[in-house]
Amino acid sequence: MENADRVIADIRSYFAKLAEFPGMGHWRDELDRRYRVWTVHSYLIIYRPDLKPIQITRVISGFRDLNRISI
Repeated sequence: MENADRVIADIRSYFAKLAEFPGMGHWRDELDRRYRVWTVHSYLIIYRPDLKPIQITRVISGFRDLNRISI
C-alpha cells in the first residue's frame, strides 16, 4: 500500500506544480493542441494550461493508447 500512497501523493503534488507553472509538460500529437501532458511514474496527467485555474482533464495510465480515449 505504501507504493500506491506514494504515487497518489506524487500526482497530487504535481497538480500544484502544474497550476503554478502551466507551461510544464509537452504537447502530444494524439491530442488536441489545447492539452499538455505531464508524466508521473507510469501515469499521464492531461491538462489544459490555457484555463485559469488550469483544468486537469484526465489522469490515465501511460500504457493507454491516447488515440482511443476521448477527452
